[in-house]
Amino acid sequence: MNKSTVKYSKSIGRVRIVDDFLPSPDQLVLREDNVKVTLSLSQRSVDFFKRAAAKQKVPYQRMIRALVDAYAEKQGPKRGG
Repeated sequence: MNKSTVKYSKSIGRVRIVDDFLPSPDQLVLREDNVKVTLSLSQRSVDFFKRAAAKQKVPYQRMIRALVDAYAEKQGPKRGG
């Protein structure tokens, strides 16, 4: 059985409690509204994204969405709501 507790023979010294400055988990991930679309892509393109996404261990749809988002961001200003 593995031991998960590490014991130290020396004191770590004085400690100071600091205020919690980290954002809450819901503030870490900014979620945009997504719209589902049907898009026909070449088999070659889909295979490329599947291979690239597998290397990064992310869904290939997310990789395609990131590419389209980056293109839209680069090409024009954000649409005001």
